[in-house]
Amino acid sequence: MPSRVLEVRCKNCGEIVFKYLKIGKGRLWHCWKGRIIEDHSVREGNIVKCPCGNAIGKDEGKWIKLKPFSVWY
Repeated sequence: MPSRVLEVRCKNCGEIVFKYLKIGKGRLWHCWKGRIIEDHSVREGNIVKCPCGNAIGKDEGKWIKLKPFSVWY
């Protein structure tokens, strides 16, 4: 399976939120915590936000479920 490092960016401001090791094809629906290389996010409880304040996902234990259309890569 092909793998690559993605820069996951906030759709609102364009800042890098994660550097993530993506394995396989297809869309990025959630980020496995063990594959996050760099984490620039801000946490408020289980809500994951960009430093600009835009909510990008929800911490669900082993992964972060991304909010649709909140990030690009």
